[in-house]
Amino acid sequence: MDIGEIGVQFLSSSYNPFSSTTGMNPALQPAKDSGFEELLKRTQDAAVRKSTAAPSETPTIQNFKNQAIDKTDKLYELCMELETFLIKNLIKSMRNTVQKSSLVNSGFAGEIYEDMLYDEYAKVYSKNANFGFAEMAYRELKTID
Repeated sequence: MDIGEIGVQFLSSSYNPFSSTTGMNPALQPAKDSGFEELLKRTQDAAVRKSTAAPSETPTIQNFKNQAIDKTDKLYELCMELETFLIKNLIKSMRNTVQKSSLVNSGFAGEIYEDMLYDEYAKVYSKNANFGFAEMAYRELKTID
């Protein structure tokens, strides 16, 4: 059987890849009563129950965005540190794409200085650029509490 015949059989409605005519082992055929239909029905029922819940119980995106942020909270400070860490990794990754010349050999001290410089850049960017990572993390973690 060549690939063209398989394609024609696949497009026809009667094609069964587990039949003995395709050369596959019929023992590999999945069980007819595998419980998948039951699992699918339970999932759909749960989705329907969730969608018909009371409006006050269902969080909406608008409520999530309007949730107040306490910038003096310890959790928010930790989220700001997370944002600073993410931005530092972003800056460092971008810097690694630029070739360094051998004109000035910075050595170990230069690498430490560069790392400290990226730390400061990240702190300034996270305070002033308003990327929003800290706010998203804070709101997400605050809803878990």
